[in-house]
Amino acid sequence: MQFDDDAPLDPSQVEDVRAGGSQPRGGGPMPGGCMLPIGGRGGGCLLLVLAVAGLFLFGLIPSPFTGTEGGRQGGGQLPSAPPAPSPSGNLAERCRTGADADQSEDCRVVGIVNSIQSYWRQAFAERGQGTYTPARTVLFSQAVSTGCGIADSAVGPFYCPADRKVYLDLTFFNTLQRDFGAAGGPFAQAYVIAHEYGHHVQNLLGTMEKIGASRPGATGTSVRLELQADCYAGVWAHNAVKTGFYQEPFTQDDINQALSAAAAVGDDTIQRRTRGRVTPDAFTHGTSEQREKWFGTGYDSGDAQRCDTFSGGI
Repeated sequence: MQFDDDAPLDPSQVEDVRAGGSQPRGGGPMPGGCMLPIGGRGGGCLLLVLAVAGLFLFGLIPSPFTGTEGGRQGGGQLPSAPPAPSPSGNLAERCRTGADADQSEDCRVVGIVNSIQSYWRQAFAERGQGTYTPARTVLFSQAVSTGCGIADSAVGPFYCPADRKVYLDLTFFNTLQRDFGAAGGPFAQAYVIAHEYGHHVQNLLGTMEKIGASRPGATGTSVRLELQADCYAGVWAHNAVKTGFYQEPFTQDDINQALSAAAAVGDDTIQRRTRGRVTPDAFTHGTSEQREKWFGTGYDSGDAQRCDTFSGGI
């Protein structure tokens, strides 16, 4: 996963609110979920929470329809948010070209986000799907105030449709390796970020609004949303070199990093590890095999039209 050294980066697409533990100013803790309909006029609260033995992972579970707290299980109070630092931190000074993205994790995130959004901007225009509206990624630590309320790092990476932003604590990637057994690596990070932007695409296309309440279960709409986001991540990976941010197509080792991350956070794998049994009725993200399959479908085809997880079997 080598960036083009001369590719210009746009750090304005990433906000860094980690300085001194400061987080953006916003509302208080989410009281039992933000109680807004998915994709409705008020936005929604799609915080990716998997409450299994205290473990959380990236994905989407709409808290208004699962009875979970928006930021964590139970009634504990999340920390209040101190005053906000300047958006983007010093990323503008440090992240200027692809060469910087190869040397710095922060700048790598900028490069990944730039490439993902460049692809979807092109794809929307080519398919007559309207104008792609960019979404910023917010780098935070410990806790963050969002359009969906305040969440802490235990939530993992998530997309909030109310403010159309992706939220990411980079320590999650250590957790993904240590607690979930993923191989890790730069492309595992790219897969997770591309997955979250897949949810942004779903929001822009009205997919969330069309399906209404997200339902758990092996064939429920929650699983289908997640698998489509995995597929969209694969579509971007197939087309990433065309965005001009990478020197050459990704290697098989790169793709294996993504597949390892996808497999590590399959519902069946998590349930078997934490509960000792698999309960399909409680699935929210899809099995390890399904997550690998749908990422592969997107990557092999490079065509978002192949990502219809809402028709037929999955």
